[in-house]
Amino acid sequence: MTKNTIEVNQLAKSYGSKQALNNISFKVREGSCFGLLGPNGAGKSTTMKILSGLLDADTGTVSMFGQGIRKAGNAVKDRLGYVPQSITLYEKLSAYDNLQFFGEMYGVQSASLKRRIGEVLEQVGLADRAKDAITTFSGGMKRRVNIAAALLHRPKLIIMDEPTVGIDPQSRNHIFEMIRTLKNDGVTILYSTHYMEEVEALCDDLTIIDHGQVIAQGELIEVLDRFGTQAVYLELQDGQRPPSLPGSGAPAQKGRGWLLETTNPLSILSQWAQACQSASLQVKQLEIVRPTLEAVFLSLTGTTLRDN
Repeated sequence: MTKNTIEVNQLAKSYGSKQALNNISFKVREGSCFGLLGPNGAGKSTTMKILSGLLDADTGTVSMFGQGIRKAGNAVKDRLGYVPQSITLYEKLSAYDNLQFFGEMYGVQSASLKRRIGEVLEQVGLADRAKDAITTFSGGMKRRVNIAAALLHRPKLIIMDEPTVGIDPQSRNHIFEMIRTLKNDGVTILYSTHYMEEVEALCDDLTIIDHGQVIAQGELIEVLDRFGTQAVYLELQDGQRPPSLPGSGAPAQKGRGWLLETTNPLSILSQWAQACQSASLQVKQLEIVRPTLEAVFLSLTGTTLRDN
């Protein structure tokens, strides 16, 4: 039987007259990477702060490892690593000194702390910068040190709140690989983001929230299949327009090609192939493509995923 590391039930939170969370519920399976997806202002950070114990909900309950987070106290906190959206480091101190401070805060024994700092710096790809001041680091490197701090006490659950905002591609790829390694080691990861492609690349399950409410949730593949529509992608030489298919609607331009949503993708693919052959058009790419989270969000809300 699958265990749940986190169970959130009817969580609500308001700031004055603004309701940030409206009775949201979800469960995070043990050993999974769970995506909390939504635009900025949807309520993701409020949820993360409540789960990490930094903020109290107005109503609703949260349990981790089978225990209520308030009653369990340190029994839960000792197994939890939190990576906040804002970088929380001492700029004038070195990466090593920052991690020494956070290690002591987490209660890592001094006898093993030095070795553990070396391990997490290696894990985030910054072992060669251990003695350099944080002020000399790029935004992506700072975020990697932030993640290293959350790993020092070997947590079984890591909460990451928008960990890739404003970082370079190299750091993003490094974080992705680190998340996959942690998951393979049995660590549960709750990953909050407004980047749909990150959820598609990393997550097993997801909950999509907007305006403080859950609008879709489940296994990633299940959500894509339930709310999305399959499509056929066609790209022709020199960016030519595709031949029209009577009764099939108009394709939408997608990059250098064209995308036609359909409930019968195999038939559309066959018709396009035949039409291109008849017209002597040179096909660069023709394939059935799965629905994307972007398309799912659009179908559920009528808008694209906004940044603000």
